[in-house]
Order: sequence, then structure tokens, then C-alpha cells
Amino acid sequence: MLNMNHGGHEIFDTHEILAGLINVLDLYQVLDQHIKDPALKANLHHQYTYILDVYNISVEAFTTGKDPSHSSPPYKMNQSNEVIYGLTPSQPKKPNQSVNDMNEQGVSGHMLGLIKSTGSLLAMSAAEITNPVLRRVVADSVPNFIEMAYEIFLYQNKNRFYQVPQLTQKDMTQMIQSYAPSLNSHMN
Repeated sequence: MLNMNHGGHEIFDTHEILAGLINVLDLYQVLDQHIKDPALKANLHHQYTYILDVYNISVEAFTTGKDPSHSSPPYKMNQSNEVIYGLTPSQPKKPNQSVNDMNEQGVSGHMLGLIKSTGSLLAMSAAEITNPVLRRVVADSVPNFIEMAYEIFLYQNKNRFYQVPQLTQKDMTQMIQSYAPSLNSHMN
């Protein structure tokens, strides 16, 4: 029997989530054709498999309103989380002249945008999903999409596609020390 404990707004949000997950999966298939780097290809395939599982679990929770047959394990990156700081000279970016110009920098940029926007959608929607099982499935996916986005950022950073500038030591120290803990333990 079809589960009917969903609000109207939740139905629309869930359709947007499921359609969004399908779009990510479809676009990952398109992007896969343009990847030569085995490391990026492995990331894409690892993420694709994980997102497909999230999609299937979400469909199951949405249609039944019950706990899915299994829960998604936490997403595990396949690389270290060392960030390279600083800027190195690079060529200015510009649009490709044709789809044949797609490369790892562009593909990983598309992947990052897709995963960040999907993670944001999941976070915004989870707060208003009335079915507690579906809400938990969607909410539990958010940290995993953050982890996937971070994995793509690390790939881009390692390849100098995403450079991370830093402030001077003096400015960094001033910014870090510009807040102090509150001594209030309650409201007055």
C-alpha cells in the first residue's frame, strides 16, 4: 500500500531531490567520456556508485515511508586531505571552443558544482520533510555530499585547478584572534 504521510510541499521537494540525483548520475555518465586521468575517473565512478545507492534508498523511503532495506554507509574518500596553499601562475580561464576541449579541470569543476548544489538542496529540503524516515534519509546524506565535494576540491587543489591563497601571517593572526569565547552560560 502506498504511504500517504507526506505533506504537499514535501512531495514537491522530494521530486526535486530525486530528479536532481538522476541529473547528477546522468551528467556523471556524460562527464566520464572526457576524463583521461585515472584518479579523477576513479573518483567519479566511486561517487556515482554511492549516489546511485542514495537515490535508491531515497526512492524506497519515499514510496514506503518505512526504513529502507539498508542505510548508506558514510562516504569514504580515496585520498588524503592535504591542501596545497598559495598561488602559482596559470593561464586565464575561458570557455571551451567545443566539447572536445573538455579536460580534467572542467570536468572536476562540473562535478564540484553538481555535488555542492545537490548537497545544498538536500540540506534545505530536510528541514521541511514531514515523514520522519524520509527526513532522516535525506538529512543523513548531507555530510556525505560534503565529503564528496571536499574530495573533488582536493583533486582540483592537488592539480592546481583550485588554488588556495592565504593572508599574510600578521593578517591571519589578527583574523583568527578577533573572536573570544562568551562567558555567559544562559540568557538573562
